[in-house]
This record gives sequence, C-alpha cells and structure tokens, in this order.
Amino acid sequence: MEPVKELRGARTVVLDGHSFEVTELFSVYWYLATERQAIFHRRARGLPAPWTTDPILRCHRFTNAYRASDRVSQYLLQRVIYDADYDAHDVVLRVLLFKVFNRIETWEHLVSAFGEPTAASFDPTLYAEALDRRFAADERLYSAAYIMPSPRLGHGRKHSDHLHLLRRLLDDGSLAQIANATSLAHLYELLLGVPSFGRFLAFQYAVDLNYSEVFDFGEMDFVVAGPGALRGIEKCFVSTGGLEAEDVIRAMAHAADEFLVDLGFQDLWGRPLQLIDCQNLFCEVDKYARVSHPHLSFGGPSRIKQTYRVNEDPLTLGYPPKWSLPYTANAPTTAPLENPAMV
Repeated sequence: MEPVKELRGARTVVLDGHSFEVTELFSVYWYLATERQAIFHRRARGLPAPWTTDPILRCHRFTNAYRASDRVSQYLLQRVIYDADYDAHDVVLRVLLFKVFNRIETWEHLVSAFGEPTAASFDPTLYAEALDRRFAADERLYSAAYIMPSPRLGHGRKHSDHLHLLRRLLDDGSLAQIANATSLAHLYELLLGVPSFGRFLAFQYAVDLNYSEVFDFGEMDFVVAGPGALRGIEKCFVSTGGLEAEDVIRAMAHAADEFLVDLGFQDLWGRPLQLIDCQNLFCEVDKYARVSHPHLSFGGPSRIKQTYRVNEDPLTLGYPPKWSLPYTANAPTTAPLENPAMV
C-alpha cells in the first residue's frame, strides 16, 4: 500500500449500528492496521527489507496489528508460558514476574542465576540482590514500553518492591484467587486490586495471563482503553455520540471486516482482529499522527520516541495452542512454513 499523504476530511460512518462523525484519521486507522500486518507477513515469508514504502513505518517503531505477534509477546509465549509444563500458580507467577519488568534481558538474567522461576523456588531477596548488581552495572531492568509505578513496600529500590509484592501475592492467597478468575473482566478486577498495577497494566496483564492454558476467555469478551487509545480515539472521532471508549473499540472490532476488505488486509491465518488489537491500533494511530498529522494534537507526546532498526533474522513464531494457528508456542517454528494456511 502507498503511505497516507492526504486527509480526506470529516464524514459520517456507521459502526455496529451507531452513527459517528469521524476525522480523516479514521481512514488512517484501517490503513495502519493493513500496512503493519502486511509488514509482518512479508517478514514471516522471509522477504528482505525494506518491508514497506511508508517513511513513518520505516523510521519509527510500531507494534504489530496483532498484539500477540509483538517480539515481547512472542518471547512470553514461547519462553515463559509454554516452554515447559507448569501448574497454574507457577504460570501466574512467571507471567507477572516477566511483565512487571517487561524486559527480556532481565528475565534471562534471573533464569541464568536461579533457574526457571516457580512458586516453590521464588525468593524475592535473592532475586533483588541479583538485580541490585545488574542495576549497579548500569544495566536497564525495566522496559521503556510501560511506565511501571513502584508499589512502595519499603524495600529500597523499585525492583525489590516489585519482587516482594509478588511474594506477598503468593503468601496472602491473592495469586491463587487470580488463578481462579472466572472471566476476563474478573481477572482484570483482581489484578486491578494489586498495588501499583492500575487500569492499563491490569488489563495488559490480564491479556497476557489469558494466553496461557490456565484461562480460556475470549479476547472479544472485555477491553479497557489505555491512555494512548483514548488519545487515538479523540483524533479519529469528532464525536463518539456519548459512547464510552470501550464501546467505540468494540464497534471498530465488529466493523473491521467491512472497512478492511477493500484494503487487502491479511489476517493472522484466519484469526480476526480482537478487542485488544483494536485498542492497541488506536495507540498506534496516536503515534503515527504525531508525524503524519501533527496539527491534530490533543495533548500527550508530540513525537515518536523509539526509532526502528531493521532486524532481518527469521521470525520464530508461536501462538497459544488453543487458537489453532499454524504456529504454536509449545512448538515454535521459524517462519516461513511451506504453506501455513493449510497447516
């Protein structure tokens, strides 16, 4: 696809039975979904870079159209959740331990020092000492993707507080309650009650935990709009007709086929965009518009901080086995398969 260069003006559209007046960035939302997914498929087929002619996508880092295809999500699936058989408490602990730092290097440092983390072996004091040494060596412990607040439990550094927070969840039965959640919304509410997580992180962690076999909730069941998505919605819509942001995201997900069919959108081997993906795409539109349409600014960051660096290493892909996709996280495969659509 050609990059979007011109704005087409405000117009009225109908989404899921609701009438909306949208800005020109509404069309950018669907373009971005299509082109970002096309980049993913070109990489998965082993084609050489560059994978797009869009100058913004070539220069700046954007997430995939499907959240589960992102590098960190793929690592979580293949190396944290499905790399071995773990019981429910182990899985919940491992996912939360990985996600509070959200940095592959931090996880690998801990695994190298103590072996694979489990509920039985997890020792926050030893882990904190290992990360103290890494911190003293000027190594970054946290990803820049999320702002991770400290729970302020009185253990000195933020990473020590987070480790002791996880220990407390084990000891007071909170982790067991999380493992027994009965819906995606219930899982979110339980995580929201954990000190320092907040709405955005609680929902992101709920989605991460739901990748595992401990839970089997549909990704179309529940969504929470994060700050970036709220900004993206404000840029795409003149008015949402009084609907909550989550209802707008749901309407976009339900209408996706209608708006993507003429753009040549290639889905994830038969899996349509889910609520979490449509939520994330609003975040990405917010980012994209900082460069493409800087005059449509309603607060928030004014530039894209992260630049894109080409990595032509073959993609090793694996998704939750329950999704029945060609690539599964319990047996990840280096793309491309000979004919993944037929697997």
